[in-house]
Amino acid sequence: MLSPANSKIKKILRFCAYVFLAAWLAALILIAINRQAIADWWQLRGYVPPPSVISVANEDTMDAYTKHLFYLNRPQFLPTVASFRSVCPENENTIVLGCYHPVEDGIYIYNIADPTLAGVVQVTAAHEVLHAVYARLSPSARTALDNELENYYQHGLTNPLVKAEVKLYQQTEPHSVYDEMSCTFGTEIANLPPALDAYYAQFFNDRATIVAYEQQYQTAFSSRQAMIIQDDTQLSQLKVQISNLENQLRASLTVLNSQLANINSLRPTSTYDDLQSVVAQYNGQVDSYNDSVVSLQGLIGEYNQLVNARNQIAGELTTLDSAIDTRITPTTQPSQ
Repeated sequence: MLSPANSKIKKILRFCAYVFLAAWLAALILIAINRQAIADWWQLRGYVPPPSVISVANEDTMDAYTKHLFYLNRPQFLPTVASFRSVCPENENTIVLGCYHPVEDGIYIYNIADPTLAGVVQVTAAHEVLHAVYARLSPSARTALDNELENYYQHGLTNPLVKAEVKLYQQTEPHSVYDEMSCTFGTEIANLPPALDAYYAQFFNDRATIVAYEQQYQTAFSSRQAMIIQDDTQLSQLKVQISNLENQLRASLTVLNSQLANINSLRPTSTYDDLQSVVAQYNGQVDSYNDSVVSLQGLIGEYNQLVNARNQIAGELTTLDSAIDTRITPTTQPSQ
């Protein structure tokens, strides 16, 4: 038989074992519940966001949770097509300005330095962090969001540029269309249904700021495109005017040459007074012809001046197009 002392010790040891087991189980449960927070802490250990990253997060009015996801992905702003495409190689023949690597494996953004396109980086950053947001949605929340996105796409979307973007995603990323819709609608459309507005309000303090950035840089393109169309229309009208006046001048010159020949034929047989009226009429028509020549020269000058202005705007548009063109070409192919 065990002595009372030994029996008491055993009970204490058994109690301690139960306490230890309970504590161990509680710790496992706590770790399971907070495994994402622990994983995030581990990934963010030692990371200090650079000032440029903090600045973009603030400019996009990201809330604390969204900044957390943004920083988890350690965003990088890459200045060249080669450096950007080395980490974002997908869709090589499509203009891509950013990419998100799943499971917080990175956000990469093409850093456009042209001040005319200010806002592109901010919109791209917001777009990419929304991928990280979408990835963490619960299955039920994702299904609910997908339904709202589809309903808006089918019945509410009128923006032709966004429609074209969605169609491109349907071709290039058919398995991620809703994910891309969630990022595109939230950063490019000002007026959304209440349910979608409420969704994005969870992640940005002022989503209108992001849309304003998008509209700002889109205007850099659309305003120039509109001016080119307007100039082309005016050039077409001037070309018709110039052509008509040239035809009139050719016809007038034929008449003048005929009248001059007639005057020369009348000189031997006509008196001075008889010729005066004919010559006066002829000189009046010559003056009218010369006035028309001056008008033609003015139209041609106006046409050439407008061509130069139009070509300058077209050059600016080409420069802007080149500034966002990240398609991989033989000259920009990243080295292996």
